[in-house]
Amino acid sequence: MTMLKIEQLTGGYGGKPIIKDVNFSVKKGEFFGILGPNGSGKTTLLKMLSGVHPITSGSISMKGKQLHAYTAKELARVLAVLPQTMEQSYTYSVKEVVSLGRYAYQRGFFKTLSAEDERKITDAMQQVNISKFANKSIHALSGGERQRTYLAQALAQEPELLLLDEPTNHLDLSHQKNLLDTLRKWTEEKGLTILAVFHDLDLASLYCDRLLMLHDGHVHSLATPAEVLREEAIEHVYKTKTKRLIHPERSRPLMTILPKKLKSERESISLRDIRIEQTDELITLSFPFPLKTLSSAVIGSGFAWKQTFVNRHVDKDYHPDDPMVEYIHFLKTHGFVIDDTVAMMTAAILANYSYRYVKTEKFELLAVVTAGIGNAVDVSKAKQHVWDEDEIGTINSWVVINGHLTDEAFIQAMMTATEAKSKALFNEKVVDPVTNTIATGTSTDSILISATQRGETLQYAGTITALGKEIGEAVYECTLEALRKGRETS
Repeated sequence: MTMLKIEQLTGGYGGKPIIKDVNFSVKKGEFFGILGPNGSGKTTLLKMLSGVHPITSGSISMKGKQLHAYTAKELARVLAVLPQTMEQSYTYSVKEVVSLGRYAYQRGFFKTLSAEDERKITDAMQQVNISKFANKSIHALSGGERQRTYLAQALAQEPELLLLDEPTNHLDLSHQKNLLDTLRKWTEEKGLTILAVFHDLDLASLYCDRLLMLHDGHVHSLATPAEVLREEAIEHVYKTKTKRLIHPERSRPLMTILPKKLKSERESISLRDIRIEQTDELITLSFPFPLKTLSSAVIGSGFAWKQTFVNRHVDKDYHPDDPMVEYIHFLKTHGFVIDDTVAMMTAAILANYSYRYVKTEKFELLAVVTAGIGNAVDVSKAKQHVWDEDEIGTINSWVVINGHLTDEAFIQAMMTATEAKSKALFNEKVVDPVTNTIATGTSTDSILISATQRGETLQYAGTITALGKEIGEAVYECTLEALRKGRETS
């Protein structure tokens, strides 16, 4: 069912059009968001939809009936509005302000609240968590508390369509979430239709079914959040660069601004100047600023920004109840900042590590590898294995690039480095002791790809790209050398 339909809508102020030939419709139970920069016409459009501001041309219909055909009371039973700001000239209590939302349901000359009205008012105040302010003056509340009070007033109307102009304005993070969670729940459980203006692109993305983005009064785009929130579209409409990310728990895009880099953030370093610190217990690399990393490490896995890389030697009888908890305690004891650190473990003798430094016209590369093969596995026959705690090995590979990698290049670099490691195992004839076939790695291998994100942009890192070729050769040679060193000292 179509709740709201707008056709060729045009209108503005003083004969100057602000909204220009706008067309869209909103379905019953839909959470519909309106976006656009200041001056794009968002609030003007909302005023026209609520009947507060006249239209120049076009039409607005609700539930198949033209807006101008509704009486004030009829419209109040269908539509509720929460403007961006509301001024209260009288010293009403919170409950009295919320009670105004029941006006459309009162009958007779002497209008009094019925038991049903009282219940609806109580429910509305509970929904937005303002019951404790019921007898308090509206003027004694904070901006966020007033906003929630006016929302309760709108909810007390029991509308079928709710228009909201920046509903999270003045609300702290907790109340933003609670409010939008409640509204979203009502669209599903009560069939409430919501049309809301948002300045926050991320909130609009997370809660809206569809988005309409206005640009200079026209419809720039109308589609799902994934289709509307694109870097090139945001740059065109908002005149600012953004980076599109994906929410870690929802299939919705997030847009983050890109601050202009300070001089200190543009200054480069040379990987040749980064010292590899090695003791019997640790190999450490420390950088003067955080690097973007992708790793499978015990500590700091996934995509992150890290400044210190740690590879720790553990004995074969290392079997704590919770390795992560034990490792975090170890790092803190040794003065490492957990949030800044990627940390791995290996049973390999750290003195047998191998490294390669590479410099080209476009980038620098540093590869560091430790290799223990006590638990070597042929991945194609891994089902034949039963975990044996006495067999500990681990090949840890670090690849650091002085350049700017795309996310695609990070993942390709990880694939390239893994292939290079497997080729080294093949050439060294490292055997899976269970299957007696050539091993492809060990059961606890870890890998780290990191980049300074400064200098030349490196789009790809596959095996035949300039970067991929250097990664492949460096990791292959380092793995080969570390394996041979391990065999010589075993």
